[in-house]
Amino acid sequence: MNRRARGVAFLAAAAVFAVFFTLACTGLPHFGTADHPYGTRAVAAAVRQHTANVISSVNFDQRALDTLGEESILFGAVLGSVVLLRRARDEDRAEPAPRPVLPSTLLLGAGLLPVTVLVGGYVVAHGQLSPGGGFQGGVLLATGLHLAYVAADYRVLRRVRPLAVFAALDAIGAGAFTALGFAGLIAGGAFLENVLPLGTFNQLASGGLVPLVNAAVGVEVASGVIVLVAQFLDQAVEIDERAARDAGRRAGGDGL
Repeated sequence: MNRRARGVAFLAAAAVFAVFFTLACTGLPHFGTADHPYGTRAVAAAVRQHTANVISSVNFDQRALDTLGEESILFGAVLGSVVLLRRARDEDRAEPAPRPVLPSTLLLGAGLLPVTVLVGGYVVAHGQLSPGGGFQGGVLLATGLHLAYVAADYRVLRRVRPLAVFAALDAIGAGAFTALGFAGLIAGGAFLENVLPLGTFNQLASGGLVPLVNAAVGVEVASGVIVLVAQFLDQAVEIDERAARDAGRRAGGDGL
């Protein structure tokens, strides 16, 4: 397909999309109105399902199938990065050299690491009750772990980050979401239908399937981000170390 044909195809698709998007927008409530049909139904469904955080109810119950797709995209992105950034045959992995760290940076990073991990765990565990959830809490958990890199050096991060374990947890978290969806089918309902006991409203064990799905997302997001960042960090350290060795060899060769 030449450039002109691609342009025509794009304009035709854009025109169709513009027409249907405009028609969809005409059916929306007017801006500033007190009438919010979707919001009203979502809040009512969240209360009925004993999920205090309406956003988590929408993400992990009312449209959990969409969230499964979003999680699968993250899992696919991590998997693709691992494949693309894996060590090639002509690349050598060098041991990273220690780097000096300011005492203030060390103190701040070491102090924030446990706090960040604790907050991340809290956000995941209370996702069905308060703002947050598996996606936000998972990123917080991954960020807290990488404070070891900021506060110390790459070697410390490697010791507290068993990459094989987190890669397995990434796959387990992604698979657990799908496996939980079959609970509805086993109970005679639909895939990802909330069929577990709903518990007491505004309690940690409330929401039925929501806290379990939320926890699976938290595990997958935290592990996926850790594995993803690890690939880029490994590649950066490897390239830097190899560049330094090559520069040293060239300097030695010039001296000869």
